[in-house]
Amino acid sequence: MEELIKQIDRFNKERDWDQFYSPENLAKSISIEAGELLECFQWNSDKYNKEEVCEELADVFNYCIQMAIKLNVNPEEIVLKKLEKTRRKYPVEKAKGVSTKYNKFK
Repeated sequence: MEELIKQIDRFNKERDWDQFYSPENLAKSISIEAGELLECFQWNSDKYNKEEVCEELADVFNYCIQMAIKLNVNPEEIVLKKLEKTRRKYPVEKAKGVSTKYNKFK
């Protein structure tokens, strides 16, 4: 992950693109790219082009990593922290095999 972050950061700095990467612009870009990812499944979710899906997924990851760089946070740390929080909200004994939101558990 560290090497990936370095390569993305270097790529953007070489092109002087960092000037465009405010947190707001990156959030917009993440949303736009996520929409393009969703578009891959728009008319037939069974017949999607895996290469196109992977390219759009890579764009989403790329902008998410750039957001982490801009905010000076470690992507691995924040994902693991959120996973732990979600693990507590969705204990296996209540959440296994169901899509119920945590506040609706009985």
